[in-house]
Amino acid sequence: MSSSAAPVQATTLENCDREPIHIPGSIQSHGVLLAVDASGVVRHASSNAQDLLGHAVQPGDALRDSALVAQQPGLGELLDEGLAALGAAADLPMPTELEAAGHSFDVVLHQSHDLLVMEFEARQASSDELTGFAVQAHRAMEKLRRPRASIDDLLQLATQELRALTGFNRVMAYRFRPDSSGDVVAESRADFLDSYLGRRYPASDIPAQARALYVANTLRLIADVRAEPVQLQQQAGGKPLDLSAAILRSVSPIHIEYLNNMGVGASMSISIVINNRLWGLLACHHMGPRQVPYSVRMACDVMAQMLGANIQAALARKQAERQQQVAELRTRVMESVLHSDDEFAALCSHATALAASMHADAIIVSEHSKLCLEGGIPDTAARALLHWLDTTQDGSALYATHALPLEAPGIAVQMAPWCGVLALPLDRNRGSWLVFLRKEQIETIHWGGKPEKEVRPGPLGPRLTPRGSFDLWKEIVRSTAEQWAADDLEIARQLLAELVRAQNARHAELNNARAHLMAVLGHDLRDPLHSISMAARVLEKNNGTDGSTGRLGQRIQSSSSRMQRLVSQVMDMSRLQSRLGLDLRPTTIDLVQLLADLMDEARTAHPGLQLVAHLPDSLRAEADPDRIAQVFANLISNARHHGDAGHPVEVHAHGTPAGPVVQVRNVAPAIAPEVAADLFTPFKASSVGKARNRSGLGLGLYIAHQIVQGHGGSIGYAHEAPHVVFTVHLPLRPPGATDHSLA
Repeated sequence: MSSSAAPVQATTLENCDREPIHIPGSIQSHGVLLAVDASGVVRHASSNAQDLLGHAVQPGDALRDSALVAQQPGLGELLDEGLAALGAAADLPMPTELEAAGHSFDVVLHQSHDLLVMEFEARQASSDELTGFAVQAHRAMEKLRRPRASIDDLLQLATQELRALTGFNRVMAYRFRPDSSGDVVAESRADFLDSYLGRRYPASDIPAQARALYVANTLRLIADVRAEPVQLQQQAGGKPLDLSAAILRSVSPIHIEYLNNMGVGASMSISIVINNRLWGLLACHHMGPRQVPYSVRMACDVMAQMLGANIQAALARKQAERQQQVAELRTRVMESVLHSDDEFAALCSHATALAASMHADAIIVSEHSKLCLEGGIPDTAARALLHWLDTTQDGSALYATHALPLEAPGIAVQMAPWCGVLALPLDRNRGSWLVFLRKEQIETIHWGGKPEKEVRPGPLGPRLTPRGSFDLWKEIVRSTAEQWAADDLEIARQLLAELVRAQNARHAELNNARAHLMAVLGHDLRDPLHSISMAARVLEKNNGTDGSTGRLGQRIQSSSSRMQRLVSQVMDMSRLQSRLGLDLRPTTIDLVQLLADLMDEARTAHPGLQLVAHLPDSLRAEADPDRIAQVFANLISNARHHGDAGHPVEVHAHGTPAGPVVQVRNVAPAIAPEVAADLFTPFKASSVGKARNRSGLGLGLYIAHQIVQGHGGSIGYAHEAPHVVFTVHLPLRPPGATDHSLA
């Protein structure tokens, strides 16, 4: 018992990307298809077997016992060979010829799951004609073997040879873009046809599942676009037959409508597959029906494979040349970075060469507020982009876009005409970026018809339909740059990995040297400083008649005290970097008394300093008195150094349910955001060379932060005009109060 293939849902442009084109339930009308199981029983049969082969074949028939095989002994032998190969998972027999009902057929076998599929394709050319085709195909292949100046020249030759071999009115070579749209880059056509060379076709013209079939089955012939498909009959309850590998598979109604709209009567497409991806297509169009013999098509397929191999070799050569050039440049850059004392300057010295290697129009090298700009990008635009990157990117991976105005409209005006960005985060903590830029590429696209879908009545009713016109339609595209290719991104990743490795090695070396220097300084300077301090006190007590000796002693005492503070900071830093901790010993203290004593010391040391206290009568805290005094002494000293002259430094304290809060306030402009981000970082560049604190190393706030954190509290900066405010929050009880160390 048999039935026709199960009906499928009507296909429209809304669902064509999900259309099951591999199980259409029908074949093209110029051949017959039979599918048999391992026992030789027919499971699927096209309904035209009687018309073309002269014998009806029905699902459920034993093919060996059929009249078709009885009159064609060679067909029985082919069936046996095919079934034997099917069971043993061996290679199926090669295509063969068959004479039936006064017609010649090419018989092609393939396997579909557990079924043997036999396709009988009617042959229209004689054997003598096919011999001529073979000679012509051989000559074409010899031409394709010869080296060409460019890939486009190779594709142009291929279109000419294919058209001469197959007789199609037009043969085009498509090259696909990263967005899956395709450009016609070569063409051979009859004189009466308009040229499609240079036109682009949208990705929607070839849905995803069709692309997958183009890779799996590299040649596809539609012999007569207007011919009615022939239904496949199958046993009731059977599964639809998978025709992915079938040469006779019928055509999607959407694609038929598409070809009709182009005025095409027959088509053949040959895939150019490189690295298992659809790189391009050779598309053949004829204005009327045209059936190319199977053997000629196989020759065309071999030509396309040879073409793909040549293109792949050309691309590989080009890629290898670029990789070698980039590797040599990367080696020079890394040598400069590793052997230079200034990594920023080393990168800047190679900025122009790096930009050229990435095919970029400009480059930004940044470190903190320092910028190196090449290529004409303004300073304001560069800083706007870097701020956007700092605030929107996680800083752990490179960022790439070819359409920055669409992704960051807030900075689009400042960035014009720069649209392509490839940003490498070198060191997020230091604000270091290496950014490549490409300018806007104002492009006029010559579409093969307006690419948007349109709603109008088609053969399948009112719905979204394929384009009705393929006349030239121009579109101007702005706000985009040339896309970053896969090679560009891989080169950028390699460069980023090398620079990060170099940075890590440099930081490890510097940290080791710094820790060793700190330990040496702390150990070797403490004893002589103590001696100097004692001598200064003796001079103070033995003051001369004019007081000069006492003043000299005070000056020595002040200088030695400052040096002792620096040595203490160095020792603390050494302990922190060595993970020895700051050895906190919390006890109950009165913060008000501690702050009052610190302010008295500051007034004595700096008679011109105005200090204003806003303190309660008493404020208890659980803290290490020496270490917490170090925090507030540092904040008061900071306020004195950086506050506006003539305005007092204010110290506020109060209690909260969560614990004590202390603020140190001074009148000063707001700290720049890029500096504020690193306030509690050691050895920050913004702390070195300050006119009002030339001896600063940038350690004070870092150590204060570590001490407060060790107590389980927090320290933060804010600007409450006109005051710069540092706020310390301490908990009611430090974590692990019985543990006296801060790891």
